[in-house]
Amino acid sequence: MITFGVLGAAAITPRALIYPCVDEPQANILAIAARDRSRAEKMADWAGIRHVADDYQAVIDHPDCNAIYIPLPITAHHEWTLKALEAGKHVLCEKSIAANAAEASEMADAARDKGLVLLEAFHYRYHPCFLRAREIFNSGVLGDIETIEAGFCMKGPPPESDIRMQYSTGGGTTMDLGCYPISWVRHLMDDEPVEVTATAVEGPPDVDLRLFTEMKFANGVTAKTRGDMGPDATFEMAFEVTGSAGKLRVQQPLVPQIGHSIEVTVDGETTREMKDRRSTYGYQLDAFIRAVEHGEAQPTDADDGVKQMQLIDRCYEAAGMRLRGQ
Repeated sequence: MITFGVLGAAAITPRALIYPCVDEPQANILAIAARDRSRAEKMADWAGIRHVADDYQAVIDHPDCNAIYIPLPITAHHEWTLKALEAGKHVLCEKSIAANAAEASEMADAARDKGLVLLEAFHYRYHPCFLRAREIFNSGVLGDIETIEAGFCMKGPPPESDIRMQYSTGGGTTMDLGCYPISWVRHLMDDEPVEVTATAVEGPPDVDLRLFTEMKFANGVTAKTRGDMGPDATFEMAFEVTGSAGKLRVQQPLVPQIGHSIEVTVDGETTREMKDRRSTYGYQLDAFIRAVEHGEAQPTDADDGVKQMQLIDRCYEAAGMRLRGQ
């Protein structure tokens, strides 16, 4: 049985963990803490969480919690993940896993040293929609892969009081939206690019409203990613793969549970399919349980989190921007 403690009464918590735990007999949530205790109490009353605290450490130290879920601002992930691991607790950490690659590396080392699970919450990676896209990508039906285009964009920006708009909390569209298309590309390619170029538009100082990248891989594939929450952004949540023999386009790979499509076009004929509508977060919870209880390797583990942050750091550097957490 996985018994979670939750650090922070974040808006993502119901979707990411509370609802999935309702449907999962092998997991439950025992404790929650928030610096504003009233917010933790409100979420606990709604979700039936028995223990409430205004001290994160109290949740980590609860003897009946064997796993910690961390949906805190990004610049707090490093500190509280290390504290949870030091206390012998497995960790499910929201994306982006850390403010930068150096922090992610320390977190991965700590998890490895303790023999504990640290999973970055790229929930899409566990859904049959993305698994099917990878299967098509690797099947040869598209011929030689030539290009990938991937984007997650939505009109904004959030108010400057929002943590996504503050450098001090690890803000920026790449840490919030753009990390997904970067991750889609990495997990399709199963490789890291040899060359990265990027352009960015800043909002508040050092905070990217928009960051577009171009990546070149050793096998000749070129990938372009788009993350945008500027005032002129047009909604996009999709990736498209072009090969010498056909195209693959996936709409809404991030939240396929609210509707998605997988389109393959070969020889002028397009086929469409849809996988099941179960939540990505439910599949992610299943994977976390298998990792903890059976030692099953998972694709968004701590080592993958390091590689993801190394690439995000490269994107910021290529765009002439400061790394987060400096």
